[in-house]
Amino acid sequence: MDLNLFKGNLDLILLSVLEQGEGYGLEITKRVNALTEGHITLNAGSLYPALHRLERAGFLSAASVTPARGGPLVKTYRLTDAGRAELGRRREGYAAFDRALRSLW
Repeated sequence: MDLNLFKGNLDLILLSVLEQGEGYGLEITKRVNALTEGHITLNAGSLYPALHRLERAGFLSAASVTPARGGPLVKTYRLTDAGRAELGRRREGYAAFDRALRSLW
């Protein structure tokens, strides 16, 4: 997959995955990988800056929790109401872009 396509849609990917339920970094990475059948893999270098950016924008909220498996605290992220609205806007924008591209093909 073209890396530029991935970069331009990382926020949409993360908001979409978190719409299905809260998660922490490794969990989010595993969900994206599973849902895309391995076509999209996230690394910490792109994941955490994007999560922090979305949190600063008010689209995600974060809390430190002890994971069910035990161990040190992890930071879990969940979609806010503003994040749900942003996800809707981004989906509409992506759908319009997809329609435009398909009209060229």
